[in-house]
Order: sequence, then C-alpha cells, then structure tokens
Amino acid sequence: MRKTHALSRRTLLRGAGAALGLPWLEAMAAPTPKGEKATKRMAFLYMPNGTHPDFWTPQGVGRDFQLSKTLEPLAKFRDDLTIVTNTWNAGSKTGDGHYVKVSGFLTSTTITKTLGVEVNCNGVSVDQVAAQRTAGATPLASLELGTSPVTTGVDRNVGYTRVYGSHIAWAGPARPLAREINPLYVYERLFRATRPAGENVRRDTDLLDTVLDDASQLRGRLGKSDQLRMDEYLEIVRSLEERLKATTLPGRASWQARYPIDKVPKPEPQPKDFADCTRLMMDMIALAFRTDTTRIATFMFGNEVTNQNFSFLPGISSGHHDISHHQNDPEKLKQYQMIGQWHIEQYAYLLSKLREIKEGDSNVLDQSMILFGAGIRNGDQHEPHNLPIVVAGKAGGRLAGGQHLSYAEDTPLANLYLSMLDAFDTPVERFADSTGRLPGVLA
Repeated sequence: MRKTHALSRRTLLRGAGAALGLPWLEAMAAPTPKGEKATKRMAFLYMPNGTHPDFWTPQGVGRDFQLSKTLEPLAKFRDDLTIVTNTWNAGSKTGDGHYVKVSGFLTSTTITKTLGVEVNCNGVSVDQVAAQRTAGATPLASLELGTSPVTTGVDRNVGYTRVYGSHIAWAGPARPLAREINPLYVYERLFRATRPAGENVRRDTDLLDTVLDDASQLRGRLGKSDQLRMDEYLEIVRSLEERLKATTLPGRASWQARYPIDKVPKPEPQPKDFADCTRLMMDMIALAFRTDTTRIATFMFGNEVTNQNFSFLPGISSGHHDISHHQNDPEKLKQYQMIGQWHIEQYAYLLSKLREIKEGDSNVLDQSMILFGAGIRNGDQHEPHNLPIVVAGKAGGRLAGGQHLSYAEDTPLANLYLSMLDAFDTPVERFADSTGRLPGVLA
C-alpha cells in the first residue's frame, strides 16, 4: 500500500525515537507488607514451523514414560513435566498453511481470513484471560516477547496477511499485543516498572498525552500496512496510560519488587546473534518473574513461516521453514529434529533459571506453569493434529506433574487451558471450544 502523503526523514526519526522510549514508561505504587506468600506464574513459549513428528512423543504413559530424543534436554525436570498427547485446536483445521495455527494457538479459535490489516482472531488468548482477571496485582499485567519484528505483507500462496504469523497473545478479537524484541528494552521496561510512584507519574502521563496526539495525527498520513504498525504503537501507549492512572487510584493493591533489579547486569544492545538474543529473552522472563513485575509472559522463538538460519548448529545447512518442508528427505529430517531439540534446550535453560530462584521453602519453577508448544506438528504437512505440547512446573502444587498423558484423538487443547486457568486461580466455566478439564492434569 502507498502512503497517502510522503513523510519527511525528520518525522520518521522523531516517531522512532518516541517509540523506543514508550515501553519504559511504567510507574509503581507503595510496597507490600513483608512475608507475602509465594505467587504463581504462567508463561507460554511458542516454536514456529512444527517439529519432527517421530521424535517428540515419549514412550510409555502416566508416570512410567521415557523422554523422546527431542525432549531429552528436559531429563532433569522429569518430575515437573506434564506432557500431553493428542490435543489440537479444531478451529485451525480450516485454511491452508501456518497462519490459522499460530494466531489461534492460545485462543483456540478460527481467525478471520483477510489480506489486509483487519485482523480478527475471534477470541481472547488464554494468557490474557488470566491477565485480565489478575489486573492490578503487578506493575505489568503481562509481558509479550519475541525475536523478530512483525511480518507484514500478504502470503498470496494461502491468502492471509502475514501479520497473523507474528502474534499469539490477543487482548481481544482485533487486539494482537505488540511484542518487545530487544532484550535491553525489556530490561529497561522492567527496571522502570520497579521504581516507586511520584512526580514521574505526572511527567510520564503528560508525555503520553503528547505522544498520543502526535501519533494519532501521523496515523492519518499512512497507508494501511503502516497504519497497522501505528495501531500497535497506539495500543502500547493506551496500555501505559491505563497503568499510570492505576497507580493513583485509591485502594490500589500495594506492591514491591521481590528482588532489586539493579543487581542484575543490563543486557548489551540488540544482539545480532539469534541464539544470544533468545537466551537473553529467557533471562528477561526469569527476571520479570523473580521481581514479580509480572506473572504472565508469552514468547515467540520466531514468527511463523520464519526461515531463520540455524547454521550455528553443526550439520544445519538451510533455513528453518525450508527444512520443515522436508518431504521425508532423511537429511532434512535429521536437521529438523536438531532444530526442535535446540528449542527444547532453550526451554530447559529457562526452567533452570526459574528453579534457581528460591522463594520461601520452594522456588519459582515450582510455583509456575511454563508451556512450550507449536501450532502444527509436522511442518511438511501443516498438521494441526496431535500438537507438540509440554508444561513444566507445578503451579504451587496444583499440577500433578511427572506424567505423560495420552488422550483420545483430537481432544481440545482448550481443555488444557481450562485446567491451567484453574491452577492459576483464575477459573472460568469454559474456554473457547473446551469440553471440560483434562483428566489427570490437576493434582
């Protein structure tokens, strides 16, 4: 789409400068009393392009199971794992390719097919259901992270806007949540969120009002594709404005950081190395949970259909998406499995960080539910059946853990989400196409 008016270089730089500062504008209220009980956390890690289908599922069911080759990096967390087999999102069976699977991954809905910016997932993602019900308990209701900018344009092979491939967190049917992709900015945002309220609130609110006015005027001069980016930007601003106002509301729950964030080294500016960036994002999730700045996070290892180069792994010769379309070629299948196992290794790294954080007589991992999964199983066929899903942590004793649970074919993934909402103390009667809690998940 062409812009309706040309923009000067100065205008673009000014807008970019404001956008960089905005995620840091957070302000907090007074501290909580000492001796606060351990709290639960929830995170969802999304792997694009599926996984080698023959090396994911463990052997054996119940507590008598053996981890598969891809899941081997999770061996030391065996008693913390809930591995579920034969779940799917029925809403993703329509449409070709990847986009229906990724944007519906946490909503268990069918997205609206569109070539433009009028995206609609027709639901709310499970992380945001929990975030909406726990709003005000922490400075940040939730934290959305990724490694790549939002992909724009149209995938004409399947007739969907590529924007769908960049979002798993949805605050509403037409409200995909913007992700932060620079670990340094995440750190700065968390740091700012732990500062006490004061004159900063008034100053930041004035700045936000100015930014909103400027951004709204600029939006009218953009083409449709750029308007989507501006809408995400405005969504961040409005969210910040709501949080700032919440700090001054009478009766707001008091809060204090559980760990001084300034004791943690600040990350270097945006790392160029994908592996380094991923590890730093795992560190940021751990830091957010350690300080109790938020209790809900989502992370996308990459946008769906990403062709991220994995040549930093020995034996990998091409991009992720190309390898996922392996056509049963033995060499590509070998590389596909290696990429899947690398993602599990990063997951294990996060779990190790959370286990190391002591909290009373327990640790943060014990109080958490950290889900790892993908919206498709076999990338070569875009299969939405029998999704690769594993949850680590016991949610303060609410999850049984230490199990491989196999269900009837095409059991709704929403049933797992319903169970997780129960364990997070934010129960709902139904979520999307759920038919009931998954037997065996809850302790």
